[in-house]
Amino acid sequence: MSHSESPQRGWPDFVAAHARGGVLEATVVQIAPFGAFLEVAPGIHGLLHRTEWSTEPQVGATLTVRILDIDTERQRVALAHAE
Repeated sequence: MSHSESPQRGWPDFVAAHARGGVLEATVVQIAPFGAFLEVAPGIHGLLHRTEWSTEPQVGATLTVRILDIDTERQRVALAHAE
């Protein structure tokens, strides 16, 4: 996806290519009090909730995560560490 494409345009492609339970590599882009936002695809971010980690991940780190849920209406992805 080019920089000129919006996340909304990439969302249908992400949903078509991924499902609950899928495992993928994602990059930590932001840490928040409640969790970490990871870029799971260009322009698409998912949340790794704080309860899902034993140590706080570092921004820029690549993690292997499992998709817990995809909320198509709100365009949100819930993530967990892949085991």
